[in-house]
Amino acid sequence: MLYARGMATPIRPPAVAGTFYPGSKADLSALVDRLLLGAAPAPTRQVPKAIVVPHAGYIYSGAIAASAFKLFEPLRNTLKRIILLGPAHRVYLDGLASPGAAALSTPLGLVPVDSEMLSRIPEVAADPRAHAHEHSLEVEIPFLQRVAPYAKVVPLVVGHASPEAVGEVLERLWDGPDTRIVVSSDLSHYLPYDQARMTDARTARRICELGAHPIGPEEACGAGGINGLLWVARRRHLRGELIDLRTSGDTAGTRDEVVGYGAFAFYEDDKPLS
Repeated sequence: MLYARGMATPIRPPAVAGTFYPGSKADLSALVDRLLLGAAPAPTRQVPKAIVVPHAGYIYSGAIAASAFKLFEPLRNTLKRIILLGPAHRVYLDGLASPGAAALSTPLGLVPVDSEMLSRIPEVAADPRAHAHEHSLEVEIPFLQRVAPYAKVVPLVVGHASPEAVGEVLERLWDGPDTRIVVSSDLSHYLPYDQARMTDARTARRICELGAHPIGPEEACGAGGINGLLWVARRRHLRGELIDLRTSGDTAGTRDEVVGYGAFAFYEDDKPLS
């Protein structure tokens, strides 16, 4: 952790700048803007309450992630809070953990952590170690700095936790129209291209149908966050939609062993934009 000048609370610095995404402000800004510009125009009728986005290096999954983040753009000036969930890749973790930081840093600047919202979930402890080298949340932050520039973030890594446990946390953080949810997850890993496409298509159908049978870790590395979101989505009668579905073999990799990437949106109902 780093400490900002004049502050007594730590800032979580970037761990994968220069590897998963550009390390310079100018290059990162240009790339994120280009990815969002290349995504389909955001609809003006409705903005999703929640999205699921991939978290690989931008060369592989950035365009897929941008297709879902683009949907938040109509509310860019009014969003106050983003609940961000992603898997703990590097540290074994029971339950969920916050970073124990006042802000998250990327080459684009600082994003404040919403400590007031974290106080609603006192059972979720701070674990800086689980966040220190974790990329699943970090790679989503530059997109949020563009589509929700005035929002605070509630960053939570998800370890071993039931759908109900994750879902109950989301319920307490759900809040009103100025709060949205981002779940970070890739899909299948290191399957041959055709097999991955079939596997990911089945997983995508289950996600969009809000299936009650949990998604497994072999189907999505962020299954914990997805299953928690689906648990809430069934209770709240959300509508799921597939935005994009590709693999690393479609973007920047070979097709002998690929990683799957999906972008999904979840809508509360068909009310006007809010």
